[in-house]
Formats: sequence, C-alpha cells, structure tokens
Amino acid sequence: MTKQFLVDQIKAKQSYLCVGLDTDIEKLPAGLPKNKDGVIAFTKAIIDATAPYCVSYKINTAFYESQGIAGWEAMEETLAHIPSTHFTIADAKRGDIGNTSAQYAKTFFETLPFDAITVAPYMGKDSIDPFLAYQNKWTIVLGLTSNPGSQNFEQQQLANGQFLYESVLEQVASWGSPEQLMFVVGATKAKELETIRKIIPAHFILVPGVGAQGGSLSEVTAYGKNNEVGLLINASRAIIFASSGANFAEDAAIAAKGYAAEMKALLSE
Repeated sequence: MTKQFLVDQIKAKQSYLCVGLDTDIEKLPAGLPKNKDGVIAFTKAIIDATAPYCVSYKINTAFYESQGIAGWEAMEETLAHIPSTHFTIADAKRGDIGNTSAQYAKTFFETLPFDAITVAPYMGKDSIDPFLAYQNKWTIVLGLTSNPGSQNFEQQQLANGQFLYESVLEQVASWGSPEQLMFVVGATKAKELETIRKIIPAHFILVPGVGAQGGSLSEVTAYGKNNEVGLLINASRAIIFASSGANFAEDAAIAAKGYAAEMKALLSE
C-alpha cells in the first residue's frame, strides 16, 4: 500500500484508527471453541464489525505463533479476510543479521502478504535493509515504547545530549523515505511526540497504548499529528474484548465507532 492511498483513506473516513488483533485464545467469548476455528470466527466477526470505523489492522503474531501450525493457519485466514482498503501490520518485532532478516521479510511480505511489519533496530542498518528492499511495503521501527523497560536503553542519554531513541529515529529515518518507514511511539509518551515530530516531521507514527494501557487520544493527536495526519492509533483489547458475550462483535463495533468519532472531532479542531 502506498503512503498516498493510506492518507486518502484516513481523510475519507476522518479516522486514523488501527484495530489490534491481539487474539488471546483464552479470552474468546463464550460460545466460541478455544481452537483455530474459534479464533478465525472471532477475528472475522471483529473485522466485519469494525472495518467501517478503522483504516488499519495490526495482527500481533505472538498470539497466533503460540498455537503452532493451527495458529499460523488462523493468522493466514485472518489476514485474507481484511479488506484490501485497510493497511495490514504484522506486529512481529523482527530484526536479525541480513540474511535472516531477508527471510523474515519474505515471510511477512510474500508468504503472508502484509503491508507492514514491526522491527527492532538494535542490530543496526543491515538488519533493516532487507525489509526496505520491498516496494510498497512498510517497515515500522521501534522508537520510544511505553513499557517500564524503555528506561533501560531507549531513554538513556548519550554523550551528545540526545536520548538513545532520538538517535535511533534520526539515523533510521536516513535509511529510507517516509513512503516506506514508520516508527512506533507509545501513547503514554504523548508529550515526547512534540520533539519526535521535529526529528521525523513527514513519517507516519504507529501509536499503541490508547485504551487499556491508558494513553490519551487527544494528547497523542495534539502532539503527534502532521499535515497528513501521520498517525495510526492502535487500540486492541479495548475494542476486540469490549465484551465477552454473544454480542461481542456489536460491542466491538460500538467501541471502534467511539474512537472514530473522537478522531473526527479532533481533526476538525
């Protein structure tokens, strides 16, 4: 998917919502079997219910990989069910030496034809280059995350006064273009987005952590939006597990619609 297509979808819907499919098999609603068939039925129902209100889906691959072959099959069928108008993300956080990264890229760009994959930048440029070699595919690089452990490395201050995450953003942005690179910034780091936008003014930012993790949609938008919006706000549990009853899909749609309505209001300010 091209950047312009994504921007056009956001402007048409007045929504920059990404629904996270963190499909925990143990949390499937009553009435669905805790197996591959249950996962597929659940994710398809969630997608059908929420598609009008979002522009993207992020599949957290860990929840599928943990189920072995059946999980991979469920992930493949889930991905195939997502409309082509929606930006698809494999939240896999891969990153390894070049020839290994090339296989990861093949896995998530060819075998499973996602639009984007999340990657960890710790091993440097040669671990990311294989992902950037693909046309109209996106590499989403971890920048500043919300977890407590982000203080261990990401928020360490360098000798030049920069924080490590700022150096990562600056360097990685020079390896590709805003047409193929995004960055992850956690929603609880909303105020840092003001400085981050000065480093990566034209790039999209994927922001997880709104909803169950307590991030503020209004703050993230205020500090992170650019003239193309430039944000994908991910909400996972707050939408897909909005309820555990028979009306789980309808309740997910209500939750997604609520986010979309707030986004529309924020964009009109």
